[in-house]
This record gives sequence, C-alpha cells and structure tokens, in this order.
Amino acid sequence: MDLLLNTLDNGIRLVHLRIPGLVAHCGLIINAGSRDETLPEHGIAHFIEHMLFKGTKKRKAYHILSRLEDVGGELNAYTTKEETAIHASFLKEDYARAIELISNITFDSVFPEKEIEKEKDVVIEEINSYLDNPSELIFDDFEELIFSNQPIGRNILGTPDSVKSLSQKKIRDFISNNYNTSQMVFCSVGNISDEKILKLFQTHFSDIVTGKSNNRINKPWKYKPVSVTKKMDTYQNHCILGNLAYDLKDKRRMGMFLLNNILGGQGLNSRLNLSLREKHGFAYNVESSYNPYYDTGIFSIYFGTDNQYLDKSISLALAELKTLRTTKLGTIQLSKAKNQIKGYLVRGYENHESLMLSLGKSLLFFNKIESIEDLCKKLDSVTASELLETANDIFEPSKMSTLIYK
Repeated sequence: MDLLLNTLDNGIRLVHLRIPGLVAHCGLIINAGSRDETLPEHGIAHFIEHMLFKGTKKRKAYHILSRLEDVGGELNAYTTKEETAIHASFLKEDYARAIELISNITFDSVFPEKEIEKEKDVVIEEINSYLDNPSELIFDDFEELIFSNQPIGRNILGTPDSVKSLSQKKIRDFISNNYNTSQMVFCSVGNISDEKILKLFQTHFSDIVTGKSNNRINKPWKYKPVSVTKKMDTYQNHCILGNLAYDLKDKRRMGMFLLNNILGGQGLNSRLNLSLREKHGFAYNVESSYNPYYDTGIFSIYFGTDNQYLDKSISLALAELKTLRTTKLGTIQLSKAKNQIKGYLVRGYENHESLMLSLGKSLLFFNKIESIEDLCKKLDSVTASELLETANDIFEPSKMSTLIYK
C-alpha cells in the first residue's frame, strides 16, 4: 500500500490511502476508552461520545447532524474499552467539510448543561435496551467476572446511577486527562491527493494544544476461574465460558486468531457450529471470540440453547476444546484454516470504511501498518505445534470460567 504518513508537532498522526472511487471515509481515533475511567466516572467515555454531537462553539446540535447529512454523507462515532472514534463517510468532494466537522466536534464541543441532562435519559434508555438483550448482556457480565474489580471489566455504557452523576466538570476533566494528542490518529481512505489531504489535516489539527500523557502501564492480571449461574426470565439458557488470553502485542496472537476461527469464528464450517447446530440441532447462535487488549486479552465461547440441551451443549463445546488440545492439525487442515483467515483479511480491505479504521488503529496501537502480504506471511509462519501449545495454554479446563443465564 502506498500510504501517506505524517505527524504534527502536537503529536497527532495522519495515515491516508488514496484509492479511486466516489465515496471517501475518514476519522479520528483516540486512545481513550472506558478502561481509563475511575469508578465515579463509570460510563463517561461513552457519554462523551454522545455529547460530541450536542453543540460546539459555532454549531448547535442540529447543524452538526445536518452538516454531512445534507450532502448525503454520514457522521458516526463509537466507544470501546480502549478507544474512542469519530468517523465519517461522504462523497469525495466533501472531504473539507468532513475533516473540519470532525475537528470541530472533537476539540470545540461545549457540552451544554441542558443537553447533558437530556442525553442522560437517552443513555439510560440505551442501557435498558441492552438489559433486554441477554445474548449481548452476558458478554459484559462475563468480562466483569474475569476482570473482577478492574476498570476494564466494567461495561462501557455505565449504570443508570453512574450516568445520572455525570456533569460538565467530569466531562471536561476526563477529556483533559485522557485526550492526549500524541495518542490520536487521523485516518483516511478516499480519492484525494496527498497534497490536499495533508493541507486539510494541518489546517484543522495543527493548532490543537498538546494534551496530557495517558500512556497505559502494563500490569499483571490476577485471575481466578469462577462458575456462576444467574436466574433470568428468558426463553433460552445462555452460556458463555472462557479464559484470559494474549494481549495485542503477544507473538502468539496470530495463532490464537487461527484457533478461534477454527473453533467458532464467522464461518459456518467452524467446529462449534458444525457440532452444536448442524449435527445436533442444540443451538441457533453459537460462536467463539478472541478480544486482545493493550495488556491482556479474553477468549470465550457463547451459545444459546433450550434448558434440556444445556449440559449436552457444554459437553460438546468442551469436547471440541479437548480435540484442539490433544490432536495436532494436519497439513491440509492447517492450510485450509490459514486460507480462510486470508480470505477474511482481503475481504476486509475491500470494505473501505473498515480499512480506514483498521489503518488508524494499527498506527495508534502498533505505530506501524502491516501490508496484507506481511500479515499473510505471519499466518503462514504459524505451525501446528505452536497451535497445539496455545490450545493447551488457553483451553485448559481448569482455567475456564463459566457464566450461565437460566
């Protein structure tokens, strides 16, 4: 990839990929999320994401929402445990409009008191909606079990009480303490010349004052396996089981992605799907996931099933884990697994909005961007013996925790 990279004096970085096409995408990714909150701030990173749309020094909420919508574009944002992103999709001729708007709402929002109180009700409704969805709620509850009494274990939305306690001062304090310019990347994919995107980037971001440093510190995670069953008013039983896994910079991460995809990734030919759904008909939704964080990670298996099939489904899932721990993949099996991941990677690069965010996160978290060819070489270097070793480390039954909604 022929990428444009640039760093301003205040530390904000740029990555741009010029591609042909009528539609362009850009965004600002900030290395600050819910794990950076103190307990009294629970939910504030996500709340700030909402409030960025509620007024700046020169725009009211309606004008923010209409700025790109009026020309057929879209402005959006999201918050995770480790990042906040404000991004846009638009016609290529509207680059200047999109970049100025993202800069304006990120750095010039005024957080009106009236809008804060109104948005509290909106976020509480979002929390209530989430509580009505056990297949999503169980993932947050599981991370709270795994990362007990740690900020990274708390859910992103907060609680109704914590949201009610948020104030304009808390918002400004969190931004001051966590929105550090050296931990920001502006990313872009679209049909605009390097010269024009660089000029727009410098115009709208070079005057931003350098923020405080908020570099996270690696720390050991204390983990003790637990098994919890909660009584829930649901038609199905929901079950999740898992363990701590490798962090973002662990060299075993690529092998872990391979194992996760073999076990319960997005393919319908995953082992869990073939066993629980296709062969036995015990579950409609069954999946596994691997989420690496800055200094830790989490692996989990999830499925929803009728009460009469719960124990059988757990046994089948554990049997698949045992197979991966005891049986080395053959040459053909390993090759197929690698080719499947490669296909997903290439398809992801064809989704230009996803590519834009991926480029930004790579530069933010690794300070480099690997090409598809480099990633495929890393995949090809993973051996069956390494996968067997990883499976015995992460899938060890005595290390697994379980959460069940009945």
